[in-house]
Amino acid sequence: MPVLPGAEPFSHDGDEVGVLLCHGFTGTPQSLRPWARALAEAGHTVRLPLLPGHGTRWQDLQTTGWDDWYATVSAALDELSGRCRVVVAAGLSMGGALALRLAVERGADVAGLVLVNPAVRAEDPRLALLPVLKYAVASTPGISGDIKRPGVSELAYARTPTRALHSMVRGWRALLPELPRVRQPLLVLRSAEDHVVPASSSALVLREVSSGEAFEIVLTDSYHVATLDNDADRVVTESLTFVDRLAPAPGSAP
Repeated sequence: MPVLPGAEPFSHDGDEVGVLLCHGFTGTPQSLRPWARALAEAGHTVRLPLLPGHGTRWQDLQTTGWDDWYATVSAALDELSGRCRVVVAAGLSMGGALALRLAVERGADVAGLVLVNPAVRAEDPRLALLPVLKYAVASTPGISGDIKRPGVSELAYARTPTRALHSMVRGWRALLPELPRVRQPLLVLRSAEDHVVPASSSALVLREVSSGEAFEIVLTDSYHVATLDNDADRVVTESLTFVDRLAPAPGSAP
């Protein structure tokens, strides 16, 4: 299937500071493209891949899963690590969970993490039915478009494929016991009002990681897709400050 217009991956070669951006479940690089462009304009090398099964039709997502999505971001990290002296992994929602897995499994290649409304758990009791439900119901209503700013839309699926959803939930369960292995500096940007991911998800990440530096900034004027919402500029500003602090110019004081 052809990729939907606007869902294409983003790549920019800049300096020796790399940023890997990971989009969310059922979403596309469109939700992070303004962030990626701002990082590129600041001179950094940026990779924003399109995850397998995304950006075409929701049925295509049914044939992929957590390990496929992780393999894609890990390959992007390979590329960045080969050309950059410092790499920061960042992500929105499920993309934040993928960034955390990179920090766990490839800690030497990840200098820091920026997570926007990271999804590592949900409070919907219906998720417990997924092992059976996925065989009876192919999809449920979509979770996209949780944006406060009028006139802004997210390019994402209108349906949530249940098999892929179950794969993501299993990925969370495997990741959670490994969070204490995350030692990199961490910045979490959490929306005060989020209709997709509960605040307890960010709280869990901050509680379980072993990072010596872990900060949370609450975004007061955005919903879940904060990277396209009223606080998008703050996401850019705070992440640039974080990245530049981790990767000062050669010869300058850290």
